[in-house]
Amino acid sequence: MATATYTVKGMTCGHCVSSVKEEVGEVSGVTSVEVDLASGLLTVESDGPVDAAEIVAAVEEAGYEVANQS
Repeated sequence: MATATYTVKGMTCGHCVSSVKEEVGEVSGVTSVEVDLASGLLTVESDGPVDAAEIVAAVEEAGYEVANQS
């Protein structure tokens, strides 16, 4: 089990959160996606390591930008 957190810029409403959760949830290996609208924090849990570039691409596909990863 692996957990990674990212800060997403540009989300302003519940629909934004849903879009990010849907796109990131489709990344292979991802088991759980949590998004905090107020802080922009995206927490991704997976069966194993997931390439950060895949998560960033999924966020961008939803129309938002990853500010940083921790």
